[in-house]
Parts: sequence; structure tokens; C-alpha cells
Amino acid sequence: MKICVVGVGYVGLVTASCLAEAGNDVICVDKDEEKISGLKNGVIPIYEPGLTEMVQHNTKLNRLGFTTDLKYGLDNSLIVYLAVGTPSAEDGSSDLSAILGVAADIAENIKDYRIIVTKSTVPVGTHKKIEEIIKSKTQAPFDYVSNPEFLKEGAAVEDFMRPDRIIIGTTNPAVQVIMKQLCTPFMRKSNRILFMDPASAEMTKYAANTMLATRISLMNEISQLCEKVGADVEHVRQGLGSDSRIGSAFLFPGVGFGGSCFPKDIRALIHTASVHGVKTLIADAVQQVNKIQQERFAQRVIDYFSGREDKGVLAVWGLAFKAKTDDVRESPAIYCIKKFLDCKMKIKAYDPEANSGAKAALDGKIETFENGYDALDGADGLVIFTDWQEFRNPDFGAIAAKLNKPVIFDGRNLYDPAYVRQQGLEYHSIGRA
Repeated sequence: MKICVVGVGYVGLVTASCLAEAGNDVICVDKDEEKISGLKNGVIPIYEPGLTEMVQHNTKLNRLGFTTDLKYGLDNSLIVYLAVGTPSAEDGSSDLSAILGVAADIAENIKDYRIIVTKSTVPVGTHKKIEEIIKSKTQAPFDYVSNPEFLKEGAAVEDFMRPDRIIIGTTNPAVQVIMKQLCTPFMRKSNRILFMDPASAEMTKYAANTMLATRISLMNEISQLCEKVGADVEHVRQGLGSDSRIGSAFLFPGVGFGGSCFPKDIRALIHTASVHGVKTLIADAVQQVNKIQQERFAQRVIDYFSGREDKGVLAVWGLAFKAKTDDVRESPAIYCIKKFLDCKMKIKAYDPEANSGAKAALDGKIETFENGYDALDGADGLVIFTDWQEFRNPDFGAIAAKLNKPVIFDGRNLYDPAYVRQQGLEYHSIGRA
């Protein structure tokens, strides 16, 4: 099929590349000339495992192209995906200016039938706004589809190529046939394409992310209680996860969740509910617990150095909000480091992919290194924020030797406490003695 993807950010580029990998002809459109020029030359603007190879492969085969010319993309496509950003506004709602603007631009440039598919995460009811905008500007026929993305950063390519399910929000049977044909290659083992109305599709995305965030916040709250009563949250997590009604996913306690999805989507859900007079007690609590968890971890480190914070130097491993991504948006690491900097502490940091993004987010106030062990030299302690694989089995002897004071604050519970202490290190983790 011939497809146009408008917006080549995280969602758009993954979507376009995976659709091209399935044999479709895909044109990516973005108004950012520098980004488009880079992509034409094989420069991928984000880090995502497997994405670079997929982009380069399909570009070479002429199945994947890049342009700033929206009309060209529309003229050569039947299906048009909208994948532009919908960031949080100051009141917590989703800023829809970009996606509504693209809808208006599309309406002014289409002359015959197109299927308009929203991939971006948008509040319930956005489908009506987009349809109204397009109808107000063109007589060309079109159908609208809500097709929310369910991509985990760090596993987005795998999630797209082998999805748990695909949600298609349309009530037109003819469009269902076309979308099923497009999505079937990603459903070889079993058919998990779910058709529903656009409003339900939009709501499903927010409900899913809020549920997953709820599991994380529940475990973080339980971890606080475990510390008070002498329980081990890792044992509790295993006990919970072994229950078939619950499962083990998203039950890992830590320093809190971040990224571009969970915080933003929870805020948007709460705002939508408030507009309609619905109280979101659970979503409110999830948001509050996550904030408390980050504040609590940062304060725990600060309290340890009480009275000598302004002379303290902290080594930090992990700046991205999670492993296998360079995304530092709403990263707990960034939040906590700001707290450390406010106390006049110096930060020496390392992340395999997020050094530059984190340094920019922190106005250049941290020193970054290309090797995690180099960041330890002269530091008074090590703080771990991200669960990168390379952090899971480090040389504890080298850590102890390089640090001025052999102490680790582990925000991801990567290590066995008894083993680390046997290596001569003081060890503080989440929800464990």
C-alpha cells in the first residue's frame, strides 16, 4: 500500500519504518528541513534498537522516503498517518495545535479520497475535531481512523512488528477491510486486531497507560511500607507476580516513572475527566505517588550528605528515563539531579545514549563521561537511575576503589544487597533492608 506518515518523531519514524519493512511504500513528511536532510543521509535523530538498520535498509530499497513537501506525500498515498507531537499544556491537557494544524493542511491539499489515521495519542473526542476541520476545508471524500500506538521506548520496533494487539477505531466496514489488510502482516501467529469506534480507541490508549502506571506506583508505595516494617519488596513483587490474575509486568519498584507517555497521558486523562465532571481518584493518586517517590529518593541522598552537600560530588549512572533509549523527557534522573544541584552538589554522569540530551536539559550544569567508571573518580558516592544492561554486573571492587566513600544509592534495585555489601560497599536500594 502507499502510505504517508506526517511527523517523523519517535512514533512517526518507527511507524513508517516498520510499515516499509512489511513491503509498503512509505513517504515521511516533516517540516523540519534539517531532520529530513539528515534522514536522507542515514542520520537517525533518535536512539531505538533496530531502527537505524531498518531505516537504512528500506531507504536503500526505495520503500521509505523523506520530504518536507506535504502535498507530494498526499498525492502519492492512500493512507495518511498523523504522528505529530501532542505535549502537555500548562493545565495538563494535551496541546493539539500541531495535529489540528496538520489536519487543516491536509484538507487544503487533498483532491480525492484518503484515509486519515491518527497515530498520535490524543484525548477522547479529538476525532470529531479533526473530522470537522477537514470537512470545513475540502469537499474531497475521506474516512477517519483512530489507531493509537502502544510502543515502549527501547522496544518500539519489536512492539510494532509483533504487537499484543492493534486497535482500529472506525465504524466503516470498507475501511476495516483496508486497515485489516495493512495490519495482517504483523499478526501472523494470531489475529488480535480489535475494531471499535474512534472514541473507544482513543480512550483505550489512556486507560492502558494509566493501568500500567498504576502498577508501578502501587509497587513504589508498597516499597515505602516494606522499608518501615522490615519486609523485602523483591520478595513481595515475586509473590504478586506469580499470581496468574496479576502477572509480573510493571511491578518493579524504583525511583518513579517518566518519559513522554505515562506522565503526559495521566495528566491528559485527569484533565479530560475534570472537563466532564468526573473525579479520577485513582489517576490522581498514581500521579501523586510517582512525584513522592522521586522526591523521597532525592531527599534520601541529600540527607545522607547533610551538612556537607555543597562539598559533595556524586557520580550518576543513567540519565534516560529508562534503558535502551536516549529520551530524558520527565526522567526521574533529571528531576533528582536538579535537586542535587540546588544543594550545590557536583554531578559527574554517564549514560550510554543520553549524555547530550541530559546535559542540555540541565543547562550544562553536569559533567558527562563516555565511560561509567571514569565518572566515579573523585566522587563521594554513586547514584543509579537507569537499568541499562551494562550496569547489572559491574566491577564492585573498582567502584569501591574509585569512590571517595564506597556507597551506592540504587534507584532500580539492580543488585543483591548482601553481595554488594560483601564487596565492601554501603548499599541503599528501594524497599529492601
